[in-house]
Amino acid sequence: MENEFIQMIERAKKGDKEVLIELIMRQKQDYYRLAYIYMKNPDEALDAMEDMILKVYENIKRLKDNAAFHSWSKTILVNCCKNNLRRKNRVILSGSIPEVAYADVFQMKDEQLDIEKHMEKINYKFREILKLRYYLDMEYEAIAAILKIPLGTVKSRIHTGLIKLKESMGVSEE
Repeated sequence: MENEFIQMIERAKKGDKEVLIELIMRQKQDYYRLAYIYMKNPDEALDAMEDMILKVYENIKRLKDNAAFHSWSKTILVNCCKNNLRRKNRVILSGSIPEVAYADVFQMKDEQLDIEKHMEKINYKFREILKLRYYLDMEYEAIAAILKIPLGTVKSRIHTGLIKLKESMGVSEE
């Protein structure tokens, strides 16, 4: 499987668009979730993914480590999301999760909105890392690779961000 993946990357580097699309489609849910965390809108998340596919196609020849394709392309996706948000002068990672019409999830929804409200109160650099870690369940190493920051910085920001979030929510550590 790994060998097939590397061969597909090599074919994509030689200009095979179909193989490149197949590589991306294999991870489409991961890409979409990542884009949605930033864009908070399904259509805008798909637009960011389209931008990412174009940039990946234009730059795949620059990819040095074929095994790092997914983290490299996710970094491009994050940058596309940030650029789209900057263009629209929107606040990154703001907004609420779309409403669900079932009565038995209202309490969970209220808790999510409460957490979102408190997340907005903490600094963006902490908020971004907390969402990548706890909303997308990303590993520390993946976050470090995508944001291009040291692993120790990721761990420190998660720790500090959790403290600031607890303070905002009035939760004391015992």
